[in-house]
Amino acid sequence: MQTLLLGLLALLLAACAGTPLRGTGDLGLVIERASGHVTLVNTSSREAYARIGGLGDLSHASVVYSRDARYAFIFGRDGGLSKVDLLEARIVKRIMQSGNAIGGSISQDGRIVVAQNYTPGGIKAFDAETLELLSEVPAEYAPGRFSKVVGLADVPGNKFAYALFDGGEIWVSDFTDPRRPVTQRYPAGQQPYDGLVTPDGRHYLAGLFGEDGIALLDLWQPERGSRKILEKYGRGEEKLPVYKMPHLRGWSVAAGRAWLPAIGRHEVLVADAATWRETGRVAVKGQPVFVMASPDGRQIWVNFAFPDNGWVQVIDTLSGKVVQTLQPGKAVLHMEFTPRGEAVWLSARDDNRVVIYDTKTFRNLGALAAEAPSGIFFSSRAARIGF
Repeated sequence: MQTLLLGLLALLLAACAGTPLRGTGDLGLVIERASGHVTLVNTSSREAYARIGGLGDLSHASVVYSRDARYAFIFGRDGGLSKVDLLEARIVKRIMQSGNAIGGSISQDGRIVVAQNYTPGGIKAFDAETLELLSEVPAEYAPGRFSKVVGLADVPGNKFAYALFDGGEIWVSDFTDPRRPVTQRYPAGQQPYDGLVTPDGRHYLAGLFGEDGIALLDLWQPERGSRKILEKYGRGEEKLPVYKMPHLRGWSVAAGRAWLPAIGRHEVLVADAATWRETGRVAVKGQPVFVMASPDGRQIWVNFAFPDNGWVQVIDTLSGKVVQTLQPGKAVLHMEFTPRGEAVWLSARDDNRVVIYDTKTFRNLGALAAEAPSGIFFSSRAARIGF
């Protein structure tokens, strides 16, 4: 028996020597949008440790994580859904689930992965272990008329909230029985283009492209229906051309206020997170795309649409003023804070690198090479609602 145990121990040590042991809490990945690759990274050592290809069209890809943060589910623009093992650095399974997709989410209990689709319009639910199709909800908002789905987010109770761009509605689908989802519909407004859930999981907000304002649904009291907030912003003023749609998943709730990108304007809107009334605006360098709060809520980092997409500005939430302006590189597409916020990683697509900054001193901490990087997704998202 002793000899057997020693032999097993030797095999275990040999296996460990071949594949370094890693915790999943400080891992993540960077989307390389032009080549169908992802680069796996370690946020503590600030280095890449693997690169995986064969992931299809990643020109507008997004990622969610399993509850244990070991697996990343990558949603490609071509309708591909890929399950990637961060520890073994390999594709576990890949399926083609639609013709044109733009993201997805994972349920509160971690058992269901849901993809949102442009073509065919609707959502599809898959078993997170096997990627078996469990059910789908076609976005048929009128007889024979299907809508592109945007803004999909998980909400408490194994439900998912999302918006219908063509249908002008917010839908909430309950997957308590994943093979027989139940859906509730709420009016939103003209052309909801993206959505997000507040950090406490209570409110779902859908930005409206076809009109000024935002649709708000209280998920704790859905029987009250949706309502419009910030209806007047920009009305009566000359609007600028919209070079890139803001991403609402990059909106922020910090210091008791919501910080939102103003469509077609060089402003960040500020609203009271209790009343949802506008309390101010912060003038910024360009049209905001992502307006992202640091984990402690003290800073808001803002990147911009073309032609100002080589710049990033930082707003102090205490003073409500821009306190830093940086030039990280050409075409900054995305930002991601390390789990406790001591650093922020930014993708500079046209420089083929990811740049890392210290959030306290704004000092450049280094860079990683990546081919046309876009989205940066850390495994700490596994524990967050709406991600």
